[in-house]
Amino acid sequence: MKNTAKSKIAKAFKSPSEAWAGLVLRLCQKPFISDETAIKAEFRAYMGHTLDLNNPKSFNEKLQWLKLHDRNPLYTTLVDKLAVKEWVSSKIGAQYVVPTLAIWKDVDEIDLNVLPEQFVMKANHYSGYVAICRDKETFDFSYAKKRLAAMMKKNLFYYAREWPYKDVKPLVFAEEYLEPDETGSTADYKVFCFSGEPKMIQLHKGRYSNHTQDTFDPQWNHLDIRQPGYPLTDVTPAAPKQLEEMLRLSRILSAGIPHVRVDWYINRDQLKLGEMTFFDASGLCPFEKYEDDLMIGSWIDLNRAYSANGRP
Repeated sequence: MKNTAKSKIAKAFKSPSEAWAGLVLRLCQKPFISDETAIKAEFRAYMGHTLDLNNPKSFNEKLQWLKLHDRNPLYTTLVDKLAVKEWVSSKIGAQYVVPTLAIWKDVDEIDLNVLPEQFVMKANHYSGYVAICRDKETFDFSYAKKRLAAMMKKNLFYYAREWPYKDVKPLVFAEEYLEPDETGSTADYKVFCFSGEPKMIQLHKGRYSNHTQDTFDPQWNHLDIRQPGYPLTDVTPAAPKQLEEMLRLSRILSAGIPHVRVDWYINRDQLKLGEMTFFDASGLCPFEKYEDDLMIGSWIDLNRAYSANGRP
């Protein structure tokens, strides 16, 4: 038996509920299963209770409702990691977008010769893997190509029925390398916006080492909001000097949208958009205190959400 298989079995025995949730998720990725059936089954498996779509109250519940009912066609552009750059440039300026170095329709077209010594490579339609090249001589291109090729065959929509991803045309692209901080990765500021107003900021640090998550209000007061698997930093980080600019730009980008998370990096003192996300952790990540799930859920006004045909 391979070591990977052994580790999966060991993990299943240590956490049978997690193993069961993973199995449900895989089964629900079949196209013949309806969106509502898949969403309800996944929610029950991950959250441990039944999803109430008739009267959703918590943040995670309302995200499931939005998956089914908020079908604004603009969202397909905003989740496309390439297309969103042009849209953001038109709204706030190209200086806030990470420059694209090259675009390919297929991994076999990738030409490393056109790229600088350092770059980042990813798929525009999927999440979960980013190829980071810090040095071409040591970069494992074969592994990166294999991972990206697998992603190109998948449709993220079926993972947890996040509708905006369904019609994104798969592409591979390379973009400018952003300098990491002392943890070896770039700090990620996730601004949770509700009908155009930032209400909460998550700061993720050490993504590739000791991944921490701290939560703040817009005035950078530290909030005791936690999710399993994400410890707090030992010393609460200070507010970035770009905080007010980050909030102002997030208001512009999130205007008219019931809920969207606007992600930012800070590179050489310049704000750079990471991505725009409509369903944080697919709406399948509980909070340590259910009261926090309810509080954040109260910020989503479903009456302002778009109906299934795109009309307000």
